[in-house]
Amino acid sequence: MSLDRAIMAFAGVMILISVVLTQFVSPWWWILTAFIGLNLFQSAFTGFCPAGMVMRRLGIGKGADGMSCSR
Repeated sequence: MSLDRAIMAFAGVMILISVVLTQFVSPWWWILTAFIGLNLFQSAFTGFCPAGMVMRRLGIGKGADGMSCSR
């Protein structure tokens, strides 16, 4: 799996988890959803992605085109 796809999968899972937590635990979990969205937005413009840095250290490689979220 490429780093870019791993980041998209991780973000999707975290958003789904935050929606479930919002529904069953507390509405304050929407803050996590907003944080994930803002992080994805800033990553699109800056190329800085903390999740990408962690995943790279775990051994997930670069995308097929040589570009990745964390440079």
